[in-house]
Amino acid sequence: MTPETAGGADLVETPIHPPHVETYDVVAGVNVDRSGIPGRLDAWRVTDFGLYFARPVIAHPTIRWVQSWILPGLGVRVSDFRRHPGVVRSEDHYVDVMATTVEGPVWRTVDQYLDILVRTGAHARVVDSDEFVAAVRAGLLDPAGAERALEASFTAYAGIVGHGHDVDAWLRGLGIELTWVPPPEAG
Repeated sequence: MTPETAGGADLVETPIHPPHVETYDVVAGVNVDRSGIPGRLDAWRVTDFGLYFARPVIAHPTIRWVQSWILPGLGVRVSDFRRHPGVVRSEDHYVDVMATTVEGPVWRTVDQYLDILVRTGAHARVVDSDEFVAAVRAGLLDPAGAERALEASFTAYAGIVGHGHDVDAWLRGLGIELTWVPPPEAG
């Protein structure tokens, strides 16, 4: 890919990867991560609005554990990552925009590139729009999927900001009560 010039500004295209795909088997208690590596879930449960799971994050330089809610009706996954000791957190919720399908006990998510970083009570910021645009240009997201992803990100961002930069308050306003568990002790 080559840089393009528009209105005097250089636009360098972002290198792009295919969408990240993960699966969660709620009978076996196994998550196959975006690298294709299966791992055991510490906890999981299905509700009428989504799937909760918690699991360790193996061999990651900053993250040691994650708990998430996959919310298909909203097109998002809300995560609380726990860092290794000494690593400072800039956000307390990470909201991935994604498409979700459920076939029997298996939930499948396809990342739609857009993410929202939230520091409760302080800020919310949409990130990775450069990857989103590059994926659309490369045909990795079709127009209908791209439109759904934008709508999901706009809805989530507006809801989070409109509720004082609070993911849980936004979701409670929609009748969705997320429950979070304390992470295991760092070891």
